[in-house]
This record gives sequence, structure tokens and C-alpha cells, in this order.
Amino acid sequence: MTIQEQAYEAYQTWLNSPVICDEAREELRSIANQEDEITDRFYKELEFGTGGLRGVIGYGTNRINVYTVGKATQGLAATLAAAHAKPSVAIAYDSRHFSPEFALEAALVLAGNGVRAYVFESLRPTPELSFAVRHLQADAGIVITASHNPPEYNGYKVYGGDGGQITPETASRVIEAIRAVQAFEDVKKLSREQAESEGLLVWLGEELDKAYIEAVAAVSQHPEVIKTKSSNYRIVYTPLHGTGNMPVRAVLDRVGFREVHVVPEQEKPDANFSTVQSPNPEEHAAFEIAIRQAKEWNADLIMGTDPDADRMGAVIKDGQGEYFVLSGNQSGAIMVHYLLESMKNKGTLPANGAVVKTIVTSEMGAAIAKSYGMTVFNTLTGFKYIGEKMTEFQETGAYQFIFGYEESYGYLAGMYARDKDAVIAAMLISEAGAYYKAQGKSLYEVLQELYETYGYFAEKLATRTLKGMKGVQLIASIMEAWRNEAPAEVSGVELTKVEDFSLGLYDLPKENVLKFHLADGSWFCLRPSGTEPKIKMYFAVQGESHADAQAKLQAMSDDVLARIDAFIEANNQ
Repeated sequence: MTIQEQAYEAYQTWLNSPVICDEAREELRSIANQEDEITDRFYKELEFGTGGLRGVIGYGTNRINVYTVGKATQGLAATLAAAHAKPSVAIAYDSRHFSPEFALEAALVLAGNGVRAYVFESLRPTPELSFAVRHLQADAGIVITASHNPPEYNGYKVYGGDGGQITPETASRVIEAIRAVQAFEDVKKLSREQAESEGLLVWLGEELDKAYIEAVAAVSQHPEVIKTKSSNYRIVYTPLHGTGNMPVRAVLDRVGFREVHVVPEQEKPDANFSTVQSPNPEEHAAFEIAIRQAKEWNADLIMGTDPDADRMGAVIKDGQGEYFVLSGNQSGAIMVHYLLESMKNKGTLPANGAVVKTIVTSEMGAAIAKSYGMTVFNTLTGFKYIGEKMTEFQETGAYQFIFGYEESYGYLAGMYARDKDAVIAAMLISEAGAYYKAQGKSLYEVLQELYETYGYFAEKLATRTLKGMKGVQLIASIMEAWRNEAPAEVSGVELTKVEDFSLGLYDLPKENVLKFHLADGSWFCLRPSGTEPKIKMYFAVQGESHADAQAKLQAMSDDVLARIDAFIEANNQ
């Protein structure tokens, strides 16, 4: 049977299922003559990866909908029931289409399996869910979000009892349990009324919000400086139509910031993210409205958070007074420096302190951390691996976690959560700005001092989007081509080493990532995205000046991207 025939058979199963609602049946009937659409919706099950599900909203096995959410939750419930006598799960959701519906569906399936569900009464950021799991001593957590994906996406992320995204081992058990769910009829579910009356559906609200804000504010380094100097430090903030608005404003207010202007056009939740092409602070275009308003208000700092408020982007003025968007690596370096300098000056810097970053993150933050005597750990891409290190440190006592970050705008300080948190990142970058302004320095000047001290680092991320089944196959072909036939040189510089992380290097889990090292210390990395139909290419160099670093970066990235684009063109017929 061909893939198309298998997809059509699954399509007919859905159409004829007595469990499928009329709305789903009508949507599926509307594509009856669209063979490619039927194939794309049904050629596979929406894959439950190590973090959960993410996909385009719609009906079908390869889409996210109440049925795929219900099936995944049934598998999760079975896994929890096998390990805990009276399991409980905390659930949060963001501002995307169907997020409340998917959250309630998950809660009612959990209740149908005797698992208590703690559900936030309205949208909340992902990091608050991580905090809630720990605070409530729940056995797992679920967040309904697709992070910064386009509006047509949603997702279902699963967290363990430590508040971190589940490990590959746990994910394997959940996946096995999901596969055991053969039919929609196998999904157990209670009504909302019954779940509430039996105490299996409990709503969360203001009390937990306050506890979360206090936990974040406790990491503040200079509250006395902020309260006395913040009156002349102006911040423009945009939640990009997501969940960050209330918690970011609450924590900034809690630590003493008074001059905070929220971009009104992007303040309210909006599932279509109608003022931006992409609700992603990594995209410079997402800050266009905020920059325009910052110029009118003469703001010192602009910040933006993605829809589920786990990523934070910052914009500062350069030496000519023009606003520019900091990279994740630059923001991370500033926060590492600020935290370590502050702790050293206060005498609170531990001798066994640790900074954790990912293998695709700049070495600049590592150089700063080492200069303060900190141990630096590298993990695979994905904050779950940083969270695992935090839990390991807590259990062994060998190291004290100071800061964890990744180049894709994810940061965390403090032990209250196990996932990246845009709320604390917003607090720390604001605090750093006000603290250094009180010393007569801008964040731009601080960044230049760091380059002069530690080296002129430069980084770049490029992506190629390859959608659908053909795209998946093409991305796999690109990885195999570079794995088996790496070039001898790139932009005239000898390739000296290839790290294939699919082999399980350095005691890290196996992952489909290739990192290439050049003779001049530069490196680049190829990695399929785990959440989007993209292949990602990371580039990093260190030069003798800004100009030298930029020239190296341009030459290396141009060469690699030209080779990849030629491969795509030759194989995408």
C-alpha cells in the first residue's frame, strides 16, 4: 500500500468514526477532492517528540486538534498512573487559536483517568507552568502553545515533576502508551461538571501568580538601585499579543520600575498576531512598532516576549543613538556579566557556581563566566537539557546554578523553574540597564567593553523552510550529505573537525546535529528544527576586531549557504 493509499484509508476512518464531531466531518469532507491535502493530513501521526506535539491546527492524524490532544493525554495519563498512586498535572495555555479548548480537553481526559488536573483560569506564560508544577508538587505539566510559530500552529508540551520538559526516556514511555491507544473510543473523559464535582479539575489563579512573581523578583540583584534610579530609565515593552503582558509588568513593578510603556497595539492577546508577520522576538521586524514608539518617548530599552513568554528579545541604542536588536548571544553575555559582577561585588558569588549554555550558543558568555571562576557546561539544543543540569546540581550539590541560556533568546536564573523564562530575562536586562546607567554607561557601552575584554565574537543563524513530507525527506538528505561528504575547506579555511552528535558525544543524548570546526577557531552547525519544518544553520567566529569578525562570518556563511541552496535546488525537483 502506498503512502497516499494509507493516508486515504486513515481519512475514511475519521470520516466514518462515530466519535468525530460534525464540525470535523464537515472540514474533512471539504477536502475530499484534494489528494495532496488528504495525504499531508493523514500520511502519519502527528509525532510526539521529546517535548510533545506541535503542528498545524486542523482535523487529521498529522494535525493538532482535540482528538490528537486527547490521544496524547490518554497516553500521558496511563504513564502517570503506572508510576504514581494519585497523580496530578498542572496545565497552562497561551493566546493561540483553540488553546483554551485543548487545555480543557487535556484536563477532562486526565480526569477521566483519575488524574487531578490543575488548570489556570486564563492564559499564562510557559515558565509559570514550570513554576506551578514545582510549587504544587504535581507529577507532570502540560502547556498548550506553539511558542513563536505562525498563527496556524499550536502545540502540546509535557513537563516532568521537576518542572522541566520531559526527558527522552520519559517521552519514550509516553509515546509507547500513546501508540497503545488504538481508537478514539479508548480515550476516557469526564464532563467538566463531573470533573469539578469530583475534585479532579481544580482552577488556578491569583494566588499562584503572586507566588511566581515573588520567586522571580527574589533573583533581583540591586533593588535599592532600581527604586532610586528607575525614574529616569524608560522601558518600552511589547508582549506581541501573547501571555507576557501581565507577568512582565507585575515583576517590573515589583522590583521598582515606574517608567514602563506597553505598546498598546500589541498589548492584548490576539491569536492572529495581526500586527506582525511573526510573533518572534528573534525577528527584527517584530519590533517595528515598539521602536517607533521608543523613538517618540526616548526610551532607554525596548523588550519583546513571544506568545508563551519564554523568549525575550531586547533592543538598545548604539553609539549614534539608533536602536538595534541585540542577538540572543549578546543579551546572554550582558546578563551573565551583570549577574556575576553583581554577585562578586556583594560577596554572594559561590566558588562552585555554574553557567550552562547550549552547543550552538556563542563562547563569549562562557569566556565571561570562566573569568569569574565559574564552571561552564554545554548541553544539546533545547532548554530541557539545561533544566536537567539544574536538577543534577541540586541533587548532587556539586555545583550551584547561576544562569542558563541559549542563543534563541531563552534565559533563566534562579531555581524556581526548569524552563526558559522571558519574565525574569525582562527583569534582569532592565535591571542591568538601570544599574549601568547609574554608573554613567549604556548597555551598548557595556557590550563594547565586553568585546574589548573577551574578544570580538560574532554569530549568525540562517534557516531554510522545507514544508510537507517532501521537506522532511529533503532535510534528512541534507544532513546525510554533510555527514558523509563534508568539504575539506569552507571559505578557504581548512575544516579540522566534525562533531556528529547523533553518535552520543561527550555523554550527551544522541541528537541529529552536526558541528564543523575550522582551523581559525570558527564553527558552524547544522540542525533540523524540532518544532518547525526548517533546517537551521548556526555560524560563529572570533576576530581581532568587529570588522574582522564580520568579514569572517560573512565569508563562512555565504559559502555554506550556497552549498546548501545548490543541494536543495538539485534535489527539490
